Amino acid sequence: MRRLAIVFSGLLVLVLTSCIMATEISPTVRSELAPTGKLRVGVNHGNRLLVTAMAPEPRGVAPDLGRELGRRLGVPVEFVGYDSAGKLGDGVRTAAWDVAFLGAEPQRAAEIAFTAAYLEIPATYIVPAGSPIRSVAEVDREGVRIAVPEQAAYGLFLRRSVKHARLVLTKSADASVEAFVADKLEALAGLRPRLLTDVAKLPGARVLDGQFTAVQQAIGTPKSRAAAAEYLRAFVEEVKASGLVAEAISRSGVAGVSVAPLARP
Repeated sequence: MRRLAIVFSGLLVLVLTSCIMATEISPTVRSELAPTGKLRVGVNHGNRLLVTAMAPEPRGVAPDLGRELGRRLGVPVEFVGYDSAGKLGDGVRTAAWDVAFLGAEPQRAAEIAFTAAYLEIPATYIVPAGSPIRSVAEVDREGVRIAVPEQAAYGLFLRRSVKHARLVLTKSADASVEAFVADKLEALAGLRPRLLTDVAKLPGARVLDGQFTAVQQAIGTPKSRAAAAEYLRAFVEEVKASGLVAEAISRSGVAGVSVAPLARP
């Protein structure tokens, strides 16, 4: 057993050393990630699981990792805030940011090069009081209307996968809650940690067990920046393996999110 432990420890050291070597910064990487001399970090402050506050300074898992990235590059960090994932993703078209912390979805991958996930957030549904729906699998059926933010990562997933229910698309998570209540909809889609807060304001409503997807929160950079994308992929694996993501989650005080598994080689 002791020999196995020594071998395992040796392998772990080799893995972490490889990650550190992989994240050494070349002039090309630095110029792609910080072409203006500073790292512009796009964040979605509408997602309180990733950004817990914007003032007096950005706080949360995404800002913490953004600062760590800037520290390694040796450049100042400027946060570029958005109130929705859709607006954050659209910022790539105007070169408004150098890196962005957002869900990795196929619809965005045409313009954004993503890392593997650094964090996962389960997505499920709220159903109203008296609903006959008991499981996630029962939601996608005729006659069911689902309130969902149209450009949230889980909203994009439902737009690809729902076959029978009708999606009621909104501009934000708050707007989805309003539509769910005002129009007496059959389901409200959202991230489980947020739904656990929302359901407390909806007498008799229930959060369904299980999940229809887990949003893969990743780091993206414009697709044209190949060297930057390669560096970011190695950076994400290192901060997961070293415990930095877990520490950032703990500091933020958010519940219901978890460190994503290491990507396969």
